[in-house]
Amino acid sequence: MSGFGHYDRTAREVEHEMIKRGIALGLDWSDAAHLRALAREALSCTPECRIGLLRHPDYAQRGKGELFALSELMLNTMRQSAQIGVHTSGGAVWKAFGRALYEESQQRGDSAGA
Repeated sequence: MSGFGHYDRTAREVEHEMIKRGIALGLDWSDAAHLRALAREALSCTPECRIGLLRHPDYAQRGKGELFALSELMLNTMRQSAQIGVHTSGGAVWKAFGRALYEESQQRGDSAGA
C-alpha cells in the first residue's frame, strides 16, 4: 500500500490551500448559495479565463483563479486515485465546494459532471 499514500496527502494539502484562499476571499463555506454562484463561475471559466484570473493584479481575482485551479487539482487527484481503486476524500471545505460544483454541473447538464 506504500505507493498510494500520496493521494490522501495531496488532497489534504490542496484543501489546506483552498482554506487559505477562502479566508483571503472572505468565503463562508456554509453559504451554499454563494458557493453555487462561485461554482457556476468556475464551471463557465475557460482556460483563458483562468489564466486571466491567475495573472490579475487584484489579489481577490487572483485568489479566485487559484481556488478554481485548486479545485481542478482536487478533482484530478480524486479521479486518478479512483482509477487505481483508491478512495480519496477531501474534508469539509472540499465537500462544500465539491457539492456546489456537482450541483451546478448537473444544473447545466454537463455529461462529465464536476
